[in-house]
Amino acid sequence: MGQLLPGTVYAIVHTPPSRLRLETFASTVGAHPVLVRRLVRLGLLDAGADASGELWFDPGQLSAFGRLQRLRAELSLNYAALGLVVELLDRIADLERAPRRGPPRTTSPHTAGGQQWTPTA
Repeated sequence: MGQLLPGTVYAIVHTPPSRLRLETFASTVGAHPVLVRRLVRLGLLDAGADASGELWFDPGQLSAFGRLQRLRAELSLNYAALGLVVELLDRIADLERAPRRGPPRTTSPHTAGGQQWTPTA
């Protein structure tokens, strides 16, 4: 490492890990590793496994876990129902991002139910 120069401002760059071990993931989200394993088995979280069977998580799964916990707390859903709700929410998000098919609908502020109306004073 080179010599630091006085009067120079240095930035410390922290590179997040590319993947997290099960224990690190569970500790970070404040959950027991058994619960995290159960969510992986139910398909609610994605994880990879190495040759020894150790589970590894992409850091993006931290937000996925948070989403599951919020849905479970707010809607009082069991884990099986969470899978369905997450799937439906993801599908809705995909549909909202997809380009609309067909010509754009044009509506006039002065039409309702397909009939012309005229505002009165």
